[in-house]
Amino acid sequence: MLELDRMQRDMARLFNGSLARYTRGQKAMTPAEWSPGVDTGEDDKEFLVKAELPLVKKEDVKVTVEDDVLTLRGERKAEKEEKGEKCHRVERSHGSFERSFSLPDATDATRIASEFKDGMLTVHLPKNPNGKSKAVEVKIP
Repeated sequence: MLELDRMQRDMARLFNGSLARYTRGQKAMTPAEWSPGVDTGEDDKEFLVKAELPLVKKEDVKVTVEDDVLTLRGERKAEKEEKGEKCHRVERSHGSFERSFSLPDATDATRIASEFKDGMLTVHLPKNPNGKSKAVEVKIP
């Protein structure tokens, strides 16, 4: 019964903001800015954060963890017009982005891993009921 109570508290903490957007210092978006869509979830071994990053190169993305906050930063660069090409309409936004999420207490920040494939960044946050996060930079292979 204690394990079930602990799991219920962890789930409540998760859905009441543990992986919600951490907005310290962020400003409202203007039409020219963009922010990638992010899904969060978990299974019994890890928390998952999936960010949709179409047209973003892996080398233009940085994932860090510091003070129990996971931060995704990067840039989607504007396409250059070819000589002689005229653009009639541009609806795709570009520019820098930053998304931050508070980590649940059960996260083992020293074992965080990520993968970037087909415009989708997936960050794996292993669970560790005894540990606290440390400041680390997560490598994107």
